[in-house]
Amino acid sequence: MLPPLWRDSFWKMPNRRFADGEVVMGRWPGSVLYYEVQVTSYDDVSHLYTVKYKDGTELALKESDIRSQSSFKHRKSQSSSSSPSRRSTSRSRSRSPGRPAKGRRRSSSQSREHKDDKKKTIQETNLALLKPSENNTRRYNGEPDSTERNDTSCIILEQKLKPDLEIERVLEQYSLRPRKEEKKKEEIYSEKKIFETIKTIEKASSKTKELEFGGRIGTFMLIFFLPATVFYLLLMCKQDDPSLMNFPPPLPALESLWEARVFGVFLLWFFLQALFYLLPIGKVVEGLPLSNGRKLQYRINGFYAFMVTAAAIGTLLYFQFELHYLYDHFMQFAVSAAAFSVGLSIYLYIRSLKAPEEELAPGGNSGYLVYDFFTGHELNPRIGSFDLKYFCELRPGLIGWVVINLAMLLAEMKIHNQSMPSLSMILVNSFQLLYVVDALWNEEAVLTTMDITHDGFGFMLAFGDLVWVPFVYSLQAFYLVGHPTAISWPVAAAITILNCVGYYIFRSANSQKNNFRRNPADPKLAYLKFIPTATGKGLLVTGWWGFVRHPNYLGDIIMALAWSLPCGFNHILPYFYVIYFICLLVHREARDEHHCKQKYGLAWERYCQRVPYRIFPYIY
Repeated sequence: MLPPLWRDSFWKMPNRRFADGEVVMGRWPGSVLYYEVQVTSYDDVSHLYTVKYKDGTELALKESDIRSQSSFKHRKSQSSSSSPSRRSTSRSRSRSPGRPAKGRRRSSSQSREHKDDKKKTIQETNLALLKPSENNTRRYNGEPDSTERNDTSCIILEQKLKPDLEIERVLEQYSLRPRKEEKKKEEIYSEKKIFETIKTIEKASSKTKELEFGGRIGTFMLIFFLPATVFYLLLMCKQDDPSLMNFPPPLPALESLWEARVFGVFLLWFFLQALFYLLPIGKVVEGLPLSNGRKLQYRINGFYAFMVTAAAIGTLLYFQFELHYLYDHFMQFAVSAAAFSVGLSIYLYIRSLKAPEEELAPGGNSGYLVYDFFTGHELNPRIGSFDLKYFCELRPGLIGWVVINLAMLLAEMKIHNQSMPSLSMILVNSFQLLYVVDALWNEEAVLTTMDITHDGFGFMLAFGDLVWVPFVYSLQAFYLVGHPTAISWPVAAAITILNCVGYYIFRSANSQKNNFRRNPADPKLAYLKFIPTATGKGLLVTGWWGFVRHPNYLGDIIMALAWSLPCGFNHILPYFYVIYFICLLVHREARDEHHCKQKYGLAWERYCQRVPYRIFPYIY
């Protein structure tokens, strides 16, 4: 008699189905595709199999996600499929070429010869169609926030299905299938129907389970905190002593914050940029595949819109239009932009309630009104071919940022009676102009960013694009108007070098990634080494991406520091941008880390071991 503890362990011992070293077919997590894997170990506690894919990726799978290779063999389809001609109600009366004429019987020798011919035909078909599988590296897109199918799996599935289809065609053509297989054929079709139904249900029920930004309470607070932060920063810049000790700043009268004329100018600016977006100039490209496999088209003409805007502003200045009107009514413009972004967010959420399930954002489909309103419920809201999120991402706010900087430069000259702008103002305008022009020149790269591929279009992006970017990113120029700072030429040269270093890291890292994404087989990129993953993508471990995991973020932060240094060290206020930007990029890096770990599994862990530093080398 076994002791009680041993007896319980004996009866609870799991019935292990697959042995170590056995080659089976494992389902890739989150998909319906099966890959050839090898069982390496089994955990008796969690009842999970550790399997190894051909590219070296190791994952833990449940037994229900593993199938034997025999279930994928051709003989199953060969023996259980039947001719559609026998299933059809209106069966054709024409006799197949292999069937003997009426009144004639086939001899046993002829029957054996015919069976041999059938087997020979089937074997030749299998030999002709079965080819070694390989990864199609030309379909690599390299973006960690997007979903991509594995080309190896598609080739394997084609190899499994094509012979079955050929066998089916041969058996139908010569009517060689026994009638007793009709029932099995119907069962196969019903199983296929159930499989497609399950696949559809899995796609339709993708709710957002992990809430970011503090969940419902956090997003509710951010809806009020973000506008309050913008207005606080602008009010502080207006003070003679913008010290943090002078809190709170004097609040203006509410009626002074709104002016219909200012709101009309903002609307004119917004719809003028929309008109430039619709101009039939620039190339049209496709974005990354959506969850339903469809690719949206985008017109790349942001740089042309910038040039047309620059010509229009130059014409206004030629006719002595006072652009410093922006500075005089800066707070009112910020209020107008905030009011417009709130109205736009409400419209976006209402229209998203009627959007199909597959068009909802993976990160904004929680079912909670406030959370989905903030993060964005619909992924790519469009009015016809006009993509609202893509338009707001680069046009009104980013180009408006440059116009505001120019207005601050002219306001400084007028207020201080200067014939030339200060050296500090010139540096700030030049650095930020370079950044905006670079973004518009490389507009196509934004299609692979998290904002486009993952985040929906709600209050977060609407307020960020239309209010936060133009009115917070221009804080240094706005600060210098009321608090002029003189710097020497050697200091200006050092700051310029620092900005150039940051820009070089930022641009070369992004170019390196984009070039590898477009064509990994390019001979010019032969020096780059990467870790392959089960998704068909590669994780770069040399170049800038072998230095830190996000070298483009490092370049961004260096440039942000260079933009603030011309303002001197009297107050911390002009350094709000670089402090905020570090927090933003650290948070975004954490989001990237979470998504990549889920997607790449063990390959991502190997990458993190190879490249241990996230943004700052030897620090973080």
